[in-house]
Amino acid sequence: MQSERSERSPEQAKRAEGRSPEQAKRAEGRSPERPKRAEGRSPERPKGVEAYKIAVIPGDGTGPEVMKEGLKCLKAVSDKCGFKYETAEYDLGGERYMKTKELVPDSVLKELAGFDAIYLGAIGHPDVKPGILEQGILLKLRFHFDQYINLRPVKLYPGVWTPLKDKGPEHIDFVVVRENTEGLYKGLGEFKNKGTKDEIALQISHNTRKGVERCVRFAFEYTRKRNKRKNLTLCGKTNVLTYAWDLWDRTFNEVAKEYNDVKTDYAHVDATCMWMVKNPEWFDVIVTDNMFGDIITDLGAMIQGGMGIAAGGNINPEGISMFEPIGGSAPKYTGKNVINPLAAICAGGMMLEYLGEEKAANMLEKSVMKVTGEKLKSLSAGKMGYSTSEVGDLVCSRLNLEFEERDL
Repeated sequence: MQSERSERSPEQAKRAEGRSPEQAKRAEGRSPERPKRAEGRSPERPKGVEAYKIAVIPGDGTGPEVMKEGLKCLKAVSDKCGFKYETAEYDLGGERYMKTKELVPDSVLKELAGFDAIYLGAIGHPDVKPGILEQGILLKLRFHFDQYINLRPVKLYPGVWTPLKDKGPEHIDFVVVRENTEGLYKGLGEFKNKGTKDEIALQISHNTRKGVERCVRFAFEYTRKRNKRKNLTLCGKTNVLTYAWDLWDRTFNEVAKEYNDVKTDYAHVDATCMWMVKNPEWFDVIVTDNMFGDIITDLGAMIQGGMGIAAGGNINPEGISMFEPIGGSAPKYTGKNVINPLAAICAGGMMLEYLGEEKAANMLEKSVMKVTGEKLKSLSAGKMGYSTSEVGDLVCSRLNLEFEERDL
């Protein structure tokens, strides 16, 4: 990692004197006024409504199986912590598409807008051409609801094998903040002279100041709230991608002036991958663009034990967010009751934290950690020593013990 940025130059200090009141609040460690979730509500939610509204999309393949266990654990923790919720299920996915050619109808988008969160199983069907469901459902939901942050915790739980030699849970515990609606995934580009020997394919990385700044600012706020090492790393490629990453670099440096309590540094994306393998303990929070984030988060999933434990959130801090396991639909395991449901359960925990139920989220995570540390032989499908439903039962049983221990 390069260039420690926690120190200010005299020129930067002078510029800081001209801060707005909002900037001054941030510099003092206080958040400016913004939509709050302290009451466990999304900003649009009526105050008189007591139950969270959660849209459930089981999806394809093993999605329905892992979602069943996620919902089982959600009910168990809600019973213990006393919050209420209601769910509505949507059959979006490959089966619906093959029957109706519908992906996400406008009527469904309107309905989803009335929920507090979306809880997703998996999207991907072996009989549907790759890309159709992913773009027509996953990306459509992300873009429509402006879920501009992809939040990916990378945390090695007790008892979980990692391919990194001599590394344990004390070394692997960081979070990646990935910009989720811009960059190369915006879908901009063109062919020139297509089909000829002079063909050119252009793929545009579309980055706006607004999009970059809101992602970077979220990362600073998250680093502060996480309150561990309070170190934020910008992961990019400033030496080659000199337009997009000039914008990212400038924005990062400017926003950093408002967060004196957060240390900053920078690493090229290739160096980031290297350090994630060699010294993952160096990282606290990493912020990066859409493409690089897609790559390093899959590497992160592997070093934390595999796709069976990796969960993610597609976040709109002022709106509706969507939470999902990362492992995909795994069609070869469908219906066999052998798939690992822990990633879906952990995604439910992320959803609870987002809704403001931090006590419940912490209890759920601790229960998962006890199960990985004391019960499971492996995180791999069919090798856990338990069935999918039995793993869900283990987490629920541990939740009961966790609650009892809190009351002692």
